[in-house]
Amino acid sequence: MRAHYRAEGLVESDLAPRPMDQFARWFRQAAQAAVRGVVYEPNAMVVGTADADGRPSSRTVLLKQYDEQGFVFYTNYESRKARELAANPYVSLLFPWHPMARQVIVTGTARRTGRDETAAYFRTRPHGSQLGAWASAQSSVVPSRTPLDSAYAELSARYPEGEQVPVPPNWGGFRVAPRTVEFWQGRENRLHDRMRYTAEPDGGWKVERLSP
Repeated sequence: MRAHYRAEGLVESDLAPRPMDQFARWFRQAAQAAVRGVVYEPNAMVVGTADADGRPSSRTVLLKQYDEQGFVFYTNYESRKARELAANPYVSLLFPWHPMARQVIVTGTARRTGRDETAAYFRTRPHGSQLGAWASAQSSVVPSRTPLDSAYAELSARYPEGEQVPVPPNWGGFRVAPRTVEFWQGRENRLHDRMRYTAEPDGGWKVERLSP
């Protein structure tokens, strides 16, 4: 169970000066690959958090926005990930674009988005997803599927299609401000290319090649 990567290499002279610009390049290419059916959900990323005692957990979520300030995803603020981020804001992100033999690995700190930004995004969600944000007390134990379906049916009756659904008070976004961003390109003989950007105190970025 071992794939042999034969992708083109990644060299220092091809890199953008800032990691978010380089990410934008790779993300556009991943999105184009998704259109061709090569990559599934290119905005899927694994979010790694740890609690106050350093015990880690991870899960896959969807990236909803990225800009010079960082990477944004949304969740229930009472979920496990949100509770862990409240106790320990250090986080890692992993974009696993395996069909392209590429990964992007981010480390940084997470902070909540403002309510205006959260509300603006919430309005873009499909009606069913808006109701789902209310129906699920994310990460809590439920005895069966029945309470979830019942809660959703009640909300559907209260807020039919076309009626505005209010933003749940315990739901919103996190923006991950990157400290390091690594671009990983698979190569032959396991001699992969790994380029890491590290934030410097003056606001610039140091780029280093890592041994595979």
